[in-house]
Amino acid sequence: MNEDRSEPPVTPDGRYLVVRGRLWRRANPDLPDHVRQALVDRLMAARRAVGRALKAGDAAALAAARGAVDEAKIALGERGPVWWDDGAPDLNRHMARNTPYHAWFAALEAQGADQA
Repeated sequence: MNEDRSEPPVTPDGRYLVVRGRLWRRANPDLPDHVRQALVDRLMAARRAVGRALKAGDAAALAAARGAVDEAKIALGERGPVWWDDGAPDLNRHMARNTPYHAWFAALEAQGADQA
């Protein structure tokens, strides 16, 4: 088991983190800490509900739990409308090497820092 718990790399503008070469949108950094924590708590509860519904084979509960996950992620800014206002496109789930972050990411790869 890999005990390396280092944080995934974050793009220079702070909008994405990179996991196995793919960009994932980060939560809105402008959320107050108490709001962000409440939303993270909701997200984690919803994820636990997804697991329980899967284990129970309950399709209705699964749909509700997945909806709750989506709502929490939208409220955090990880999905839905982007939280930045400079008109830059949303590159969520794109491979970093195929985005304007390609040079930055290539430098990470050269350092071996992209394996988070």
